[in-house]
Amino acid sequence: MKNYVATLSLFAMLALPSAARSQEPDTLSTERLDDVTVTARRSGTTSLSGAVAGFRMNQDELFRAACCNLGESFVNNPSVDVSYSDATTGAKQIRLLGLAGTYVQMLAENLPAFRGAAQPYALDYVPGPWMSAIQVSKGAASVRNGYESITGQIDVEYLKPEDEQGVTVNVYGDTQARLEANADANLHLNPRLNSELLLHYQDSWSHHDINHDGFLDRPNIKQYNLQNRWDYLGRTYIFHGGFGVLKEDRNGGQDRHTATSHTHRPYTTSLSTDRYEAYMKHAFVLDRDHGTNIALMASGAIHQLDGAYGMKAYDLDEKDLYAQLMFETHFSERHELSAGLSLSHDRQTDKVTLGNDNLIVYAPGKFRESTPGIYGQYTFDLDSKLIAMAGLRLDHSSLYGTFLTPRIHIKYTPVNLLSLRIAAGKGYRTPRPLPENQYLLASGRDLHVEADMKQEEAWNCGASAMLTVPVADRVLKVNAEYFYTHFINQMVVDYETKADVLRRSIAIHNLNGRSFSHTFQIDATYPAFDGFTLTAACRLNNVRQTMGGDLSYKPGNHFSIEGGTLRERPLTNRFKALLTASYKTPLELWQFDATLQVNGGGRLPYGCEELSPRGNGRFPAYPQLSAQVTRWFRHCSVYIGGENLTGFRQKNIILGADDPWSNAFEPTIVWGPVHGAMAYAGIRVNFGRL
Repeated sequence: MKNYVATLSLFAMLALPSAARSQEPDTLSTERLDDVTVTARRSGTTSLSGAVAGFRMNQDELFRAACCNLGESFVNNPSVDVSYSDATTGAKQIRLLGLAGTYVQMLAENLPAFRGAAQPYALDYVPGPWMSAIQVSKGAASVRNGYESITGQIDVEYLKPEDEQGVTVNVYGDTQARLEANADANLHLNPRLNSELLLHYQDSWSHHDINHDGFLDRPNIKQYNLQNRWDYLGRTYIFHGGFGVLKEDRNGGQDRHTATSHTHRPYTTSLSTDRYEAYMKHAFVLDRDHGTNIALMASGAIHQLDGAYGMKAYDLDEKDLYAQLMFETHFSERHELSAGLSLSHDRQTDKVTLGNDNLIVYAPGKFRESTPGIYGQYTFDLDSKLIAMAGLRLDHSSLYGTFLTPRIHIKYTPVNLLSLRIAAGKGYRTPRPLPENQYLLASGRDLHVEADMKQEEAWNCGASAMLTVPVADRVLKVNAEYFYTHFINQMVVDYETKADVLRRSIAIHNLNGRSFSHTFQIDATYPAFDGFTLTAACRLNNVRQTMGGDLSYKPGNHFSIEGGTLRERPLTNRFKALLTASYKTPLELWQFDATLQVNGGGRLPYGCEELSPRGNGRFPAYPQLSAQVTRWFRHCSVYIGGENLTGFRQKNIILGADDPWSNAFEPTIVWGPVHGAMAYAGIRVNFGRL
């Protein structure tokens, strides 16, 4: 009862506008032409202007939904999907171009971030109020940031120390007993030196079990997150640097509130994470007229995890270092060159401890990889009519040897109303089987991990066209794109490989056959009348992968797979349709946003027919509706909204929930929402200078 009282009290507080003071976002841009002043509302999402296909979301777009963290920032976006990986740990994954988020390179202001062990929960590590923008590049992106981008890049831009001085606070609560508080404070020490402090607190204490299977619908999470950022803006020298500390505890499974009488002891998951990170950037401006500069950038992270999945324990210690020396110059208005050196070093130690009769064949221990590299990238810009960008990297991995990464992007604008893009490139990735898929330890199945994992390698190519058409004195924007990804080597998480006819298993192994994806998307945006904008989109996915077959072991814990079939990749939606509507009143005091999406059906892994509503081994298409109302004041905004208002949820989430200690226990087959309709409210307050 106290949980609901606390939530209702929070909603009552948010209903008092006199207590709230948050800054209204900058949504207007003004340009004076002679005696005429033209005022236009800035779009929340804009297409990238260069040769690389993609888009940029600013705070106007992020404010259209609760956006408590990075994973919840794509609610209104047709290109990026976010879903739960399992029903016990709350791990989330994104999908871009129909493929898992491991093939999307995560960046924090152009520095690689959240790699390896951080990847399963990285979407919860970036609070929404900390972000000023998100840039999403599709396909094989620029070689400047490394060789890991296969389906794209997501670059998070944080609030800047040089932003307006003051203190801003954001408080959020929802009917799932989740409370969040965020604060950012900027201090201008002198005209060139600035500092910023970012604070985040999250507490989820619910015991929701809407399907009465004895398991929490989502884990209870308590997180403390802090960053301190600095910058120095000189005429010929620029410095950015800072550090961050994160402490998170997430506890799921059964407890005294939800455990059923069928279990002799509660099955729980407990993950305790400590993360430390730091970065620095030094830029030396050599020639402002030609944009000539040298930059030295470096970042490092320590990620420590103490995990328990029932009677299994998983301990992980990971350290990642990255450094880059970059030179850029514009020979002329049409010619640009970027070249540099990079070095990444990754070190990992992990250990699995078993407490029951589960079979886990995995060779934990020490993992080290050092990869120095060199790159060059040339850009030709013919008055923005033709932009061609070609890049080449040469890297040497201490594990996989030397490899080349070629990429090319071309944008052609034959007329002002039409832009055409084509791109092709290669990407590589070092797989970390268990750190990146640690949620699989929650399963009761036997787990087989191939000891000799090959480097993942894939080609990606794509084409897109953007058309802007005047319609009724307004501009209709239509974008169509197609991307194809072909894997040469891939790490496969396979629920269908047979190791023992009497037991179920999961195998993580090298690709034994073919793997590819085709993705086609078309979307359109139209401002129907002043303040009101509609966006409609549809995406089709055809993702296939060779899986299944018979697994047999060789000496040294190596195994081979005989057979296998090229099949539709399980738990992948065949299509997605989306419609969003946004309206802001003329005085910009009220804003109304709504998003309806239909997620297409797909295939379940063999043996999981119980999770299929029709028992045919497939999951159906399902709708989701979200909406939000925002009231803007001079120094604050108050918002209230709801998610999954259609109430659709996956009724059967966990196989074998009545006996979580058996080989049949399976909580990692999640294809739909795990909870029903949810309401939330929040307040943003800008106190200005204190």
